[in-house]
Amino acid sequence: MENGSVVIRKRGADRIQRGHLWVYRTDIANVDAAPGSIVSVRNERGVVLGKAFYSSKSQIALRFLARGNVPIDESFFRLRFELADGLRERLGVDPFLSRRIYSEGDFLPGLIIDRYQDRLVVQSLIQGTDKIQPFMTELLRQRYPSILFRNDSRVRELEGLELKQEVVGEPIPETLIVDEDGKKIALSLTAGQKTGSYLDQRDNHQAARRYAHGHALDAFTYAGGFALQISEVCDRVEAVDISAGAVEMVRANAKRNGLTNIEAIEANAFDYLRDQHRQGARYDTIILDPPAFAKNKESLEGALRGYKEINNRAMRLLRSGGILITCSCSHHVTEGLFAEMLADAAKDAGCWARVLERRFQSRDHPILLTVPETLYLKCFILEIRY
Repeated sequence: MENGSVVIRKRGADRIQRGHLWVYRTDIANVDAAPGSIVSVRNERGVVLGKAFYSSKSQIALRFLARGNVPIDESFFRLRFELADGLRERLGVDPFLSRRIYSEGDFLPGLIIDRYQDRLVVQSLIQGTDKIQPFMTELLRQRYPSILFRNDSRVRELEGLELKQEVVGEPIPETLIVDEDGKKIALSLTAGQKTGSYLDQRDNHQAARRYAHGHALDAFTYAGGFALQISEVCDRVEAVDISAGAVEMVRANAKRNGLTNIEAIEANAFDYLRDQHRQGARYDTIILDPPAFAKNKESLEGALRGYKEINNRAMRLLRSGGILITCSCSHHVTEGLFAEMLADAAKDAGCWARVLERRFQSRDHPILLTVPETLYLKCFILEIRY
């Protein structure tokens, strides 16, 4: 499966030796490889540093698969898949609703595989994983009757790849009902967010149940992941989303689970928080799970302003002793920056914010300490005191 070689400059070699898996195009000295090849990577002295996927288009030219001069063949990938499954078994992850491969977090860069019951949704994000897709299909078909290659992420455009979807095996139903910790949730694998659901928030949905109480607000609710889980420990839950389709999903999911205390509201969450404050509303629990505000470094300053605005308004709406569960899925907003923003928001709101938990993405999205990009989801559970 290997075919080609790349020589990298000292800066790139140092980056790999520090434990990162990426080498940028500016650190490439010489290339003898076709797009998407698995290449042998050497430093300028000719020493083999490892094996990597090579991209001819992306600014991330190399994504390492292994250190040293190890062979990359079908057995290598079979073992990586087995190791990923073994990790999730040790972690006690639900085998029927979970992320099975998390790209760099499982040392398989550019590849996402999520399982929904007996169906898989696969995302190939780089040239290298596209090139081995026939082998992956053969490997996965041995265990799963239906595979959706949802290769429609715009990240693929950075690799010069086509955006498309392809089904292998049994057809994918328009709507699939899954069980998330006792709640029946309808989702679309072909049209839903990400691969169909926010699997990365599942552990945080469970954590929210331990703290939520009274009158609750779930802003940016999407299909109601948080709202459904906290409904049984709250008197009333307002689930707010700007999307009419999302609001209808919340209503349908609430009805499906016999939950009568969830009110799904179509509204801009920023406006809704502001209007509720003007009307003198008060809550015991507020959950903020907005989309990524910072898509790149250039948008970081504006993103932090947006995060501060919604968190400040939420703090002002909470009764003393109330719970704020607030999230950021923007990689560029580090945990430190997020904490500083929350402290500033609390200062401006005239309250104290006591940290009850600092959380990340679910366990089936493993984080590599030397690859900070694998940590993107931050979740703070705060108690607000006046």
